[in-house]
Amino acid sequence: MGTLPVLGWREWVGLPDHGVEWVKAKVDTGARTSALHATGLKTIDRGGAEWVRFRVHPWQRSRQDSTVLEAPVADRRMVRSSSGEAELRPVVLLPVRIGDRLVTIEFTLTRREQMGFRLLLGRQAIRGRFTVDPGRSYLTGRPPRTERGPVDPTGG
Repeated sequence: MGTLPVLGWREWVGLPDHGVEWVKAKVDTGARTSALHATGLKTIDRGGAEWVRFRVHPWQRSRQDSTVLEAPVADRRMVRSSSGEAELRPVVLLPVRIGDRLVTIEFTLTRREQMGFRLLLGRQAIRGRFTVDPGRSYLTGRPPRTERGPVDPTGG
């Protein structure tokens, strides 16, 4: 097997099947599961199958460019947040562009307004696909300045 691509501790990724070209992600080897910021979460029935409809806000501290996504619920899991609170979350599988790769990742859906990143990539998403250099950032590229949302004081 060849050398795995390297990710920094934060990267720009996309949800291309859903028209979301750029979302800033934290690469978190301390988290088992990946998480995506979702608002307006509604459960819907599609021919007897459980789906969820939710809104993604890709730019930090902004509601501009929000997109509505729908996905089948793959599971529901009790997840303990970094603050120690347990929450039952829906789990969905979404294709994610990370650099020049498209990988399907399992996400729990939750509100992440108070968190620094709208998307968190956990161990399951990166294991066997990438290595992580925790001292570096944005190794897979950045959105063009003209496509970025509001000014980001962290320089991202």
